[in-house]
Amino acid sequence: MTQDRLARYHAKRDFGVTPEPAGSRADGGSGRFVVQRHRAGRPHYDLRLEVNGLLASWSVPKGPTLDPKSRQLAVHVEDHPIEYYDFEGVIPKGSYGGGDVIVWDWGTWEPAKTSDPAAAIKKGELHFDLHGEKLAGRFVLVRRGDDDQWLLIHKDDDHAERGWDPEDRPKSVKSGRTNDEVAAAPEVLWRSDLPAPEAAQPVEPWEAPTADELAALDDLGGSGTWELAGRRVKVTNLDKVLFPGERPVSKRDLIRYYAMIGPHLLPYLADRPINTHRFPNGVTEGGFWQKEVPDHAPDWLKQWHDAEADPDKTQCYAVLDSVPALVWMANYGAVELHPWTSALPDVHQPTWALIDIDPGTSSTFDDVLVLARLYRTALEHMKVEGMPKVTGQRGVQIWVPVRPGYTFDDTRAWVEKVSRAIGRTVPELVSWQWQKSRRGGKARLDYTQNAINKTLVAPFSTRPRPGAPVSVPITWDELDDPDLRPDGWTLWTVLDRLAERGDPLAPLIGKPQTLPKL
Repeated sequence: MTQDRLARYHAKRDFGVTPEPAGSRADGGSGRFVVQRHRAGRPHYDLRLEVNGLLASWSVPKGPTLDPKSRQLAVHVEDHPIEYYDFEGVIPKGSYGGGDVIVWDWGTWEPAKTSDPAAAIKKGELHFDLHGEKLAGRFVLVRRGDDDQWLLIHKDDDHAERGWDPEDRPKSVKSGRTNDEVAAAPEVLWRSDLPAPEAAQPVEPWEAPTADELAALDDLGGSGTWELAGRRVKVTNLDKVLFPGERPVSKRDLIRYYAMIGPHLLPYLADRPINTHRFPNGVTEGGFWQKEVPDHAPDWLKQWHDAEADPDKTQCYAVLDSVPALVWMANYGAVELHPWTSALPDVHQPTWALIDIDPGTSSTFDDVLVLARLYRTALEHMKVEGMPKVTGQRGVQIWVPVRPGYTFDDTRAWVEKVSRAIGRTVPELVSWQWQKSRRGGKARLDYTQNAINKTLVAPFSTRPRPGAPVSVPITWDELDDPDLRPDGWTLWTVLDRLAERGDPLAPLIGKPQTLPKL
């Protein structure tokens, strides 16, 4: 029975890699609670209540609070094993939920207004009292509609405190460490489920294929099974040419590229639903957008079900969190990868504000560079950090990291205000018309991509053009390089670029940046 209740938990994790406990017992008890602060892409808090020997769990993006005026989103997730109660450490990158975890609060809890908390959870409303080191008093969890989104509310009782912010109390109640301190030694995992002498475990980061693994790919015929990072990935039609050009690119070449670029690309994809632009017959034959995960996807591929989707919309998205997942998607003909701007568990909160300089039919790349440099000046003036990338086609995009708490309305309005100011500076280069046919060949400064399920191409994704150009992050100074081209790097050359210059956008991933008011 315990294993049945933990089926969802087990399906998402590889216990040969993650230090999280697999769970081996359910003692029938109730009464303990834990809140873990978890930085997986962006910080959130996991509230867990012991119910019938397992931990009923909710992900709370902004964290629990004693403020009775707050209504905190809480996403109901899979039950966790009771051994998770004191888990603190680092889940490796590439694993589900990769990031650092601390035991932010713990203690005991009591149900209120019910003698059967499991039934109350099933019904969608649970009243309970917490007795923790930080949290105390009466709370309510109430489901919104029929999906996994709930609200977490603190009642206005003797323990209530207006303005109470969990971020003001960053230390673990177990070890006294902050998330930064837990993450400070990335070579070590702390396995709380092991005896102290065995608790330190080496981290397995995202790694490119070994020489032996690459040789095995080369040795496959037209189809076969590639063993990579502990996974068996079926690959097909390996010698089919997908990109024509002076140096044609086969499907085998595309698979090899996505495997090699994985350590650089995956930080932009992990924990995010993905939209793909597929060209199974090659980029000259026309492609199509695919979002829904097919039935034949391997069971180890991480998937996210969109509980808010209408019946005629995509229900289940892939979440690419490992090198084998990238290989599987490349074999599926996904030439372009477009991650959501928001991440799980709260897809309504963007992590990036996106600026898209979309050239018109008459725009030159010099025109695009004029606009990009104006954005550079504007962001410098506002002391806002962002970084440009060439699209691999004709344009430039600018990615600006934002702190948790913004809505898409917030980021869209902010980018629009900045863009309108840029447009007024060079009106001869910019049109605000939606339809390209009405723009008079001018560029559009597109702020509308700042919306849920609106995406831009991922850094290091290939683009569907002959020669396999790649979208590449660049520095602001490179906007002044006379040799810069928007499609200047290809699948064959971008790894050399990374070896020489690195990725200037990477340090901004997850940066909790506040956007100035305009």
